[in-house]
Amino acid sequence: MNNQHPSLLRCPQVMLEAKGLWKSYPDGRVDAVRGVDLVIHQDEYVAIMGPSGSGKSTLLNLLGALDTPTQGELRFGDQPYAPQHQMDAFRARHLGFIFQSFCLIPTLTALENVQVPMLGIVNQRKERVARANELLEAVGLGHRKKHLPTKLSVGERQRVAIARSLANQPKLLLADEPTGNLDSARAGEILDLFDKLREDRQVTLVVVTHSAEVAARADRTLYFNDGQIAQVEKQSLLLSNSIPRMEGLLKIA
Repeated sequence: MNNQHPSLLRCPQVMLEAKGLWKSYPDGRVDAVRGVDLVIHQDEYVAIMGPSGSGKSTLLNLLGALDTPTQGELRFGDQPYAPQHQMDAFRARHLGFIFQSFCLIPTLTALENVQVPMLGIVNQRKERVARANELLEAVGLGHRKKHLPTKLSVGERQRVAIARSLANQPKLLLADEPTGNLDSARAGEILDLFDKLREDRQVTLVVVTHSAEVAARADRTLYFNDGQIAQVEKQSLLLSNSIPRMEGLLKIA
């Protein structure tokens, strides 16, 4: 009997690829990302760890088209990233984002916040409301959909942010410290939710984190330092918790 995660049992397709990625600030005196080569496969869960200031959030912003590289190439599937003037539409249709600070609009209800990314993508209000309702139910917040963010707990706000990130059915979900503001119990709930979303919706997940608990759930952990990938740890993702997790370290030259 093979206990490996289903995504590891078939030949994976490339979801995202970075070649020779650099990001310099300002006047080229600070290199936040330095010559990174990286491949993310479809259905993969990748964690990015490293000390503060190592460049890991800058890398996530580049992968998510929130920033543009100084040098290098980014490809989504078999196509280059969209030209700069088309980036808003590219992000809206293909990428979902989860931020540590949630970034919810305080004057909108949970149901309205989840609909925001759909504006301009889903024209019919009835369809937007139906999809937002379905997503809030999926994250366990159907009963809180009419509440403003100030009336929600921290964990509930993060769940709304996750539901919003899925609004346009993205293929790739990027998260920056998604459990950073949560206690251990709420963080565990969010990680369980990520596992369920991967299983139910087949999303590819890339997470920047300081948490070993978050990284332990990933297929691969990239250790980032001084703007470069210094180390890679691969997990076997055994389904039985009674079997010790296999892991190894691969040095990157």
